[in-house]
Amino acid sequence: MIRRWWRAYRGLRLGTRLALGLGALALVVFALVGTVLTAYMRDYLERQLADQMKLVQVVQSKDAATHGTVRRKPYYGWYTAVYDVSGGSADLRTPADVPADSRALTALARTMAGSGEDLTRTVRIDGHGPYLLRACEVEPGVVLVSAAPLGDVEDTVERLVTVQVAVFGLALLALVVLGRRMLRRGLAPLSDMAGTAHGIASHDLTESAARLPLRVDGRDGGREVAELRTAFNTMLEHIDTSLAVRAEAEQRLRRFVADASHELRTPLMSVRGYADLFQYAAADRPGERERHLVRLRAEAARMGVLLDDLLLLARLDAGEAQAPLHREDADLTELVRQAADAFRAGHPGHPLTVTAPPGAVRLRLDPRRLRQVLDNLLTNAAVHTPPGTKVSVAVTAADERVTVAVADTGPGVPAADRERIFDRFYRVDEARGRDRGGSGLGLSVAASLVRAHGGTIEVGGGPGGTVFTVTLPSAAR
Repeated sequence: MIRRWWRAYRGLRLGTRLALGLGALALVVFALVGTVLTAYMRDYLERQLADQMKLVQVVQSKDAATHGTVRRKPYYGWYTAVYDVSGGSADLRTPADVPADSRALTALARTMAGSGEDLTRTVRIDGHGPYLLRACEVEPGVVLVSAAPLGDVEDTVERLVTVQVAVFGLALLALVVLGRRMLRRGLAPLSDMAGTAHGIASHDLTESAARLPLRVDGRDGGREVAELRTAFNTMLEHIDTSLAVRAEAEQRLRRFVADASHELRTPLMSVRGYADLFQYAAADRPGERERHLVRLRAEAARMGVLLDDLLLLARLDAGEAQAPLHREDADLTELVRQAADAFRAGHPGHPLTVTAPPGAVRLRLDPRRLRQVLDNLLTNAAVHTPPGTKVSVAVTAADERVTVAVADTGPGVPAADRERIFDRFYRVDEARGRDRGGSGLGLSVAASLVRAHGGTIEVGGGPGGTVFTVTLPSAAR
């Protein structure tokens, strides 16, 4: 039974449970207050009656000392008896006004014989109900015992208990009802949050651009509820951000797969075409066969470079414990000069100038990978500018960083394309022509390698020029 009630209680709403708990606590408090108040009132009334009996016994003692017994009639319902006590016995003097069952009065008189002070005791006399007895010494060997009924005291206490039960019951009922209303109003913001959570659960989160338009409003509910509301809305904002990041990542992944497929499709089609020539066409002449083999090797090399770049980007993105960097102390100036010499040899139509500090700029880096960054930036400048365009490389060393700026005086990068210029397979030329660029991974590889070194890469300039600035930390110098 108790377990069933407990399960039913746990199934109630929080406001109802709090109201019932508050009512139970109030019931305990009311019971304690009522018990203490009733006990205090009973004790107070009995002390008042005892004081009244003491005053009456002063007069009765004089009467008993003069006449041997009490001749003056006591109050209605009171009893008075005079006892001769000696040797542990108590003999009632007559005439006496005592009830039929006077054993309690006689017992108190015997007890008084061995006591040096007045005695008071509450007893129940058969046929008469509760009485308060008081015994005092009239003279040596003579004891006066008076008995006053406690019926009025009991009636007063019963009426007090009845009033307490009625008042406390009404107060408890009002407390539960009003407390339930107040709690329901105070917990309304939590209900709103629950409704918002249900709305989120019914919202379709599988959409690519899924957003959560639901938020908890600013209804008042106290500081704690306000903190919970703020945390709830912050969580929703975080979910929105995560969904946006996921949607963007999915979109980038789809674009990456499409671009990779496009980039690999062209050399694969070329390889298959040349293979078909070997199988079906007349390619028996040595010169023609050699020409086809050279083209096959070129397309295979092109696919190899593309796959190497993709593998490098994948390893950098994965954050492998063994990063694809082999750091050592190297002279950045010497790497720039080597890249410049290679650029001049491969692109004689683009004048190149190099500006660097007179001494060595030594950093702890991967020379091969940083040389790849420089080659990619210089090649990008040559591919996307017409012949005769001037290209420059400037190395600047400061206390906390080293910068390498690769600039050209070409047409520049449109402002709308600068945010995505480091994306994989992205080209400013939407026609994706092969005559104006490679696979579209060069700048992505360069940006990833610079980040792996703990640096940054930025693109600047405007119409009439482009500047790629690589910043590397110099803390390891």
